[in-house]
Amino acid sequence: MKVAIITDQHFGARKNSKLFHDYFLKFYNDIFFPYLEENGITTIVDMGDTFDNRTGINFSSLAWAKDNYYDRLSNLGVRVYTVVGNHTAYYKNTNSINAVDLLLREYDNIHVVSEYEEIKLDNLKVGLIPWINAENEANTYSKLKKTKCPVVMGHLELSGFMANQNHVMEHGADRNPYKKFDKVFSGHYHHRSSQDNIHYLGNPYEIYWNDVNETRGFHVFDTETLEHTPINNPYRMFYKISYNDDNYQTFDARPYKDKIVKILVNNKGEGVKFEKFVDKLYQAGVFDLKIVESYDYDNGFVVSEDHGQDTEDTLSLLSKYIDEIETQVDKSKVKELFQTVYKEACEVE
Repeated sequence: MKVAIITDQHFGARKNSKLFHDYFLKFYNDIFFPYLEENGITTIVDMGDTFDNRTGINFSSLAWAKDNYYDRLSNLGVRVYTVVGNHTAYYKNTNSINAVDLLLREYDNIHVVSEYEEIKLDNLKVGLIPWINAENEANTYSKLKKTKCPVVMGHLELSGFMANQNHVMEHGADRNPYKKFDKVFSGHYHHRSSQDNIHYLGNPYEIYWNDVNETRGFHVFDTETLEHTPINNPYRMFYKISYNDDNYQTFDARPYKDKIVKILVNNKGEGVKFEKFVDKLYQAGVFDLKIVESYDYDNGFVVSEDHGQDTEDTLSLLSKYIDEIETQVDKSKVKELFQTVYKEACEVE
């Protein structure tokens, strides 16, 4: 049996941005749903954070999610096991009130997992682990210790894994309780990574600048071999373009329509040529454009302090700043606090 695994879809992301929803839809229209239909996949495990904002829902985003995702799955007869993640649990210390349970009750094909639960996928028993918090922690680990399931899937925050390409989580749960399993699959961290039997599968698409140039998509899990195969998303939102004054005439700006772009200028040369280069992007319909001058290609940072804030994503800059300051405070905890605050700030209307 082949099962689709998807995670961290974050419907309503970036303040319910229409730009991002249109970008998400290309993935669902061109990649996700065609693959399900062509390969006869009728079961999905969603490993959490289906919606972006844990404290509320924008009605437009909810309508978008139902029209473009849930209604289509229902019409196809696809069974969905949806694990509660930290973005869909209203409180931080319990999963009892959560978005997927409250918003999706009209769908008979959707089963919400808010406490540890075991299901059968064909002949394979699989444990499903929602977001672990103060209320369910003891019960979850007790059941993990007793279970005979060879595979578990969930929304785990384990230490030692990369949350994104610039940050390793130095805090989080210990991985020892998961060593007994043949395979562990998890959402939560958007960066794909694997260590031993534990696999963070990553989210389907770019949402922040720190996602740039990373492979995204969903996975197909084989219940007989226990192998998982990535089905990659070819579409991107964020681009960094290198500029030298000898490439402005041949530059094709059309692929950057409705994209978020940074121009990294190494050799600006003649101002007129550069202005024509930038004008090509605006005429093509770029959504957002930043210009970063005096870029050091060997070291990956800006020489000019005036433009340093534009080269890297916010979290990377904060991380580097924390590394450089002298303090007795645990820097890894400070970094994780900044990461939490930054992502919650992105949810604010």
